[in-house]
Amino acid sequence: MDYDQGDIAARYDTGRGYSADVLRQWLEALSDRVPKSEISLILDLGCGTGRYSQALAGHFSAKVLALDPSQQMLDQARRKAGDSRVTYVHASGDALPTESGTVDMVFMSMVAHHLPDLSVTAQESHRVLRDSGHL
Repeated sequence: MDYDQGDIAARYDTGRGYSADVLRQWLEALSDRVPKSEISLILDLGCGTGRYSQALAGHFSAKVLALDPSQQMLDQARRKAGDSRVTYVHASGDALPTESGTVDMVFMSMVAHHLPDLSVTAQESHRVLRDSGHL
């Protein structure tokens, strides 16, 4: 799906929004698996309108590099951005714009079906993750 066509990006959160309670439960479940103390840089791959980017930054007190191939989705994310630790970047999963071994967690939600080649994105994710990083 091309999220840069029409007004998809502008309407995206209307149909796919989460309540504060659902987001809280999701963060608690993530915290059960990923210790906060291990996280200082998160790559939010396929961040869309930034639904998780802001929450990840706040919950982990971490910097978030939020990537999406859709400029319009990134524009929406920037409009609602509130945490200065989040940086939005126009990029795709096949060429992640960060150095090898520098990311503590690569986060993806509802992204795999949009990727042209999941194996390339998996290789890139592995490349940027530090040795004990989380995917």
